[in-house]
Amino acid sequence: ALQYGPPAAVSAACRSMYQRSRRRMAMSRRALARAAAVLVAVTCSPQLPAEDGYQRQRAAMVEAIAADVVATSEYLGQSALDARVLAAMATVPRHEFVPPLLLPAAYANRPLPIGHGQTISQPYIVALMTDLLGLERPGKVFELGTGSGYQAAVLAQLGHEVYTPEIIEPLGEAARSRLARLGYDRVHARVADGYYGWSEAAPFDAIVVTAAASHVPPPLLAQLKPGGRMVIPVGGRFTTQQLVLIEKDEVGELTTRQMLPVMFVPLTGQHD
Repeated sequence: ALQYGPPAAVSAACRSMYQRSRRRMAMSRRALARAAAVLVAVTCSPQLPAEDGYQRQRAAMVEAIAADVVATSEYLGQSALDARVLAAMATVPRHEFVPPLLLPAAYANRPLPIGHGQTISQPYIVALMTDLLGLERPGKVFELGTGSGYQAAVLAQLGHEVYTPEIIEPLGEAARSRLARLGYDRVHARVADGYYGWSEAAPFDAIVVTAAASHVPPPLLAQLKPGGRMVIPVGGRFTTQQLVLIEKDEVGELTTRQMLPVMFVPLTGQHD
C-alpha cells in the first residue's frame, strides 16, 4: 500500500524537514491563490483601456513574481506581497518602459538593458522593493535613479508622490517625457545626482535606491522621515550585493536588515 507522510522510523531532523516542506507547500498555494485573485480583479477591471493588448503578459508576469516570492520566502520572512503592489504590477504598462527592440521580452521576469549601461529591474525586484517600503497609505517617496521610469510609475500607481533624479541626462530626459505622456502626474523627475537626495522636498516617508552603492548615502538617511523605511542594494560591482532594509524609528535610531542577495548596476558618480 502507498504510504503518505514520513515513515515512523525516520530521524527527528527528517521529520522536521518534512514538516517545513509541507508548510512551504501550503504557503505556496495560499500565496499563489492570492495572486490569482488579484489578477482576476485587475484583468476584469473596467479601468483598463480596451485597446491594451498586454493583459495576458502582465498576468503571467505577476504569477512569476508570486512564485519567486514563495521561492525566496526563507530570506524574506514572508510568502506573499501586498495585494495592492501586485495590482500595480498588473496595471503599469512595462512595455512602455523598454526599448522597442525588446518589446517581445517586456513582461519577462528578468532585467532588460535600456542603454547607457543601465537596466530596467526584474519585475520581482521592483515588486519586492515596493512592498518592503511598507507604506499603508499614499506618501512621499524618493527614488534614486529614474532609469526608464518604471519603478516610479509603479509607486505612482499606488498613489505615492514620487521624487526621482537620474544622473544620466539622456535617460533622465527620456523618462521625464515618458512619464508625462503616460499621465503619471505624481512623479517629479529631473536630471541630477540622486546621492544627495532632494532636500527641498524632504523629508520622505520612504526611499528606494535602484543602483548598488558601496555604502548608504548619508544625505538620504538625513532625508528619511522618522518612522520611514529605505530599501537599498549595498555592495560593489564585483562583490556580493545585499538588498538592505533600513528603518528609522521615531527618535531617529536606525536598524538594518539584509533581505536578499542581489545584482544591480553600480551607483554612478564619485561619492567615496
